[in-house]
Amino acid sequence: MSFNSQQLIIQKVEQCIKHASLYFEHSFKLPKITFNQRGKIAGCARLQTNELRFNPVLLSDNINAFLEEVVPHEVCHLLAYKLFGKVRPHGKEWQSLMLELFGVKGQTYHHMDVTKVKGKSYTYRCGCGPIELGIRRHNKVLKGQQTYICRKCRGPLRAEVSRLHNI
Repeated sequence: MSFNSQQLIIQKVEQCIKHASLYFEHSFKLPKITFNQRGKIAGCARLQTNELRFNPVLLSDNINAFLEEVVPHEVCHLLAYKLFGKVRPHGKEWQSLMLELFGVKGQTYHHMDVTKVKGKSYTYRCGCGPIELGIRRHNKVLKGQQTYICRKCRGPLRAEVSRLHNI
């Protein structure tokens, strides 16, 4: 990731905060910005510490998506917390801020290629087919700490036996 990409993100965050401050006639403090987010997550807002974290690997391949979607998305998390307190992460308050301030329909998930950042996965099955779980969720299943259900068919996810021997 280039220094120039980081500067563009920092400038966009500053622009979003300035716009919100003018819109609400309230001075919002600039958040701390870091580029140390890992995994498949493009960005993360740390509400209590007023911090934004961005994924440098995804940023280097998706600068326009970060500028147009990811930065406003994460800034709105901070704004929702400052304006409304603890609310659902992608609830009506956050959605209204996305639309009112930035004219963007809030999306919960990004559609970036995560091949470069994808970790090891394990195949599970449900009524509608195979589903991949990451190492963290897989380990929770193995330890008996968690069970998962399919979002579509609501059936339980069961580990494929052929993958269990790799553990």
